Amino acid sequence: MAYGQTGTGKTYTLGRLGEEDTADRGIIVRAMEDILAGVSLESDSVSVSYLQLYMESLQDLLDPTNDNISIVEDPKSGDVSLPGATLVEIRDQQSFLELLQLGEAHRYAANTRLNTESSRSHALLMVHVKRSVKGRELAHSSQNGNSTNIAKSLRPTLVRKGKLVVVDLAGSERIDKSGSEGHTLEEAKSINLSLIALGKCINALAENSAHVPVRDSKLTRLLRDSFGGTARTSLVITIGPSPRHRGETTSTIMFGQRAMKVENMLKLKEEFDYKSLARKLDIQLDKLIMEHERKQKAFEEEIERITTDTQNQISEAERNYADAMEKERLKYQKDYMESIKKLEEKWMMNQHKLGERKDQMASTAQEVAELKKLLSKETSLRKAAEEEINNLKSQLAQLKMSEASANSESLKLRKMLEDEAYRKEKLEGEISMLQTQLLQLSFEADETRRRLDRGGPGKVPGDLDSLISQVRPQVNDSVNEEKASIANLFEQVGLQKILSLLEAEDADVRIHAVKVVANLAAEESNQQKIVEAGGLTSLLLLLGSSEDETIHRVAAGAIANLAMNETNQELIMSEGGIRLLSITAANAEDPQTLRMVAGAIANLCGNDKLQNKLRGEGGIKALLGMVKCGHPGVLAQVARGIANFAKCESRASAQGSKTGRSLLIEDGALPWIVQNANNDASPIRRHIELAVCHLAQHEVNARDMITGGALWELVRISQDCSREDIRTLAHRTLTSSPTFLAELRRLRIDY
Repeated sequence: MAYGQTGTGKTYTLGRLGEEDTADRGIIVRAMEDILAGVSLESDSVSVSYLQLYMESLQDLLDPTNDNISIVEDPKSGDVSLPGATLVEIRDQQSFLELLQLGEAHRYAANTRLNTESSRSHALLMVHVKRSVKGRELAHSSQNGNSTNIAKSLRPTLVRKGKLVVVDLAGSERIDKSGSEGHTLEEAKSINLSLIALGKCINALAENSAHVPVRDSKLTRLLRDSFGGTARTSLVITIGPSPRHRGETTSTIMFGQRAMKVENMLKLKEEFDYKSLARKLDIQLDKLIMEHERKQKAFEEEIERITTDTQNQISEAERNYADAMEKERLKYQKDYMESIKKLEEKWMMNQHKLGERKDQMASTAQEVAELKKLLSKETSLRKAAEEEINNLKSQLAQLKMSEASANSESLKLRKMLEDEAYRKEKLEGEISMLQTQLLQLSFEADETRRRLDRGGPGKVPGDLDSLISQVRPQVNDSVNEEKASIANLFEQVGLQKILSLLEAEDADVRIHAVKVVANLAAEESNQQKIVEAGGLTSLLLLLGSSEDETIHRVAAGAIANLAMNETNQELIMSEGGIRLLSITAANAEDPQTLRMVAGAIANLCGNDKLQNKLRGEGGIKALLGMVKCGHPGVLAQVARGIANFAKCESRASAQGSKTGRSLLIEDGALPWIVQNANNDASPIRRHIELAVCHLAQHEVNARDMITGGALWELVRISQDCSREDIRTLAHRTLTSSPTFLAELRRLRIDY
């Protein structure tokens, strides 16, 4: 077999005919000369088949029409035969040379960069030799390899068979060097694949592998009985002298080295007639049966002896195993006692920690007692408010007695309503101006306080307290005056009459009426009456049907006041309040309208039962959409809503009723939270800091918070927050989270 890169002389080495100079003859011609010189044409026969394997198709070079020859393998002997191939008997050297010329004319070749006549197929010359031998003693090898003469006197006629396979492999080639393309490229792929399969078989034989993949290609199937086993294999490798072929040269030499490791055991193939030996074999068989019976008896006796010895060994092993088991049991018992001791020590440590927690519980109980005192105080205030409600009810009864004269007083009341609305608008303008001044003063106070906390230069303006003291009484006076005016109107007209004005055709009347309802809703004592009278439903209908932004602003404010009650919150959600508020927020341009809408949604965010529905109807998206306004009042309400939502989520996670990531994180609120965690405005910052702490309490949010940068804000809050309770909460959350602690350790930050 000749193996090597294309263009390195494989066909030249094997197939040269030497017509002009006999010294140029190739291996094929020389081999046939040697075979013909050593045979006798009277008793021997020499026949030849000449084939090519092209594109995994086995073709007959002596008969080109026979282009799909099947390969047959003997399952017992493993011999490979080609029943469909042309088999020509050779009588002399000249007829053989003519056959070679005929076959070479039909072989596929192509012009490539590396070889102008590159073979595109594997050529296989099969020479079959048969020799008749007379007077030969037969020998049969027994199973253990010792030769035993069966019948020395029997001398049958034998037929020796030999097969010489000369393989001119197509050359392996790299596409970038050969420049193959189109059909030539497909030929190169087929050649390389068959050579790879041949290499795998050589590797498996060299490594004595249990499995040799001879079925991966037709080439390896054809050569199955030719390499390894009982065949003698000679390999010629050809290489290119150019340095640019160094890689192919190395690969070819390594292939040859692996092929040298294949071990062969030459075996002579002989055929003879078993019928002529039948009688002799019967005699020998009887002798063998007797010998077998004798050996069988001796074998059974040996088995009995071995069984007895084995039983004794098993008994001894069982005793040894029992001793080993006892030792192992004592060892495990010792380990068990040590484990019990360690667990007791751990239990004592836990008891000590439990005592410390009891101390913490005592301090918590003290805080609960203080809260109970505050609750008692609030209860007394509520009773006072109820007494005031009773007084108002008695006044309402008196008003109902004078209802007979309502028609004559209607015009008068409308005039009073317009006057009150005018005064209210005037007061609202003053309140808005004063609130702006108060917000500016609060911002300046926060700035000064932070500078003082940082130890930097800063002096509180001397007239700041005096300005605040001047503004607050004015605000309180304006609010009290407005409340007194609304209460007076409520007593004179009645709630049902005011609610009926919400459906008036006159836009001004509707605006004045909704303002009155909003101011009434600001008082907790009036909220239940408004809801029972259908005021909440009327406000929601007005919010959805009206296009006036003033009505939107005032109605949203009234809904925000009513949304401070848990029962009202559920009613608002059931009547589609979140959807209406979201639409109002999307269409509003006035910051005050957005502030009222954000306040209403923020109140709803504080209800544990409504979180999934609120998120599903777009409540969180609506809050995040309002931050584009940039107004401090709007941002403060958005921050409060997010803090309420995060607090409810934290509580639900602690109770085990919620699993999975925070809905705030899923709706994209985390970037805005991180951005505003250190906002200059104190109300915004305080709510966002609380939201960050509550989100961090649920371990499933930790990885998202690290990715979003919230971890650094949590660290800052635990160190720099002005409120001690928030600072403590942030510190406790950081130290109890394995994910946060692992990230801080990864960044080599001591905490």
